[in-house]
Amino acid sequence: MVSKAVKVNLTEDAEARPVAVLVQRASQFDSKVYVEMSDKRINAKSIMGMMSLGITQGVELTISADGSDEAEAVENLTEYLTHSK
Repeated sequence: MVSKAVKVNLTEDAEARPVAVLVQRASQFDSKVYVEMSDKRINAKSIMGMMSLGITQGVELTISADGSDEAEAVENLTEYLTHSK
């Protein structure tokens, strides 16, 4: 299992629906992918679950993945949430 703490920093040109894009990106991987925030651990491939987190600019969360492409999944979602290219 790979985990990484992330501070959300979506730039102004980020997509209008960042949670939907996050779910879409997570769904591309075979690994189980989770987002943890406060006391909640949500399947990152679940749109309803992810919407319940209320991810906003500046919030801190942890992305974790477990499976064959876990490192790639965590890195991809981290890159999106921080918009670092």
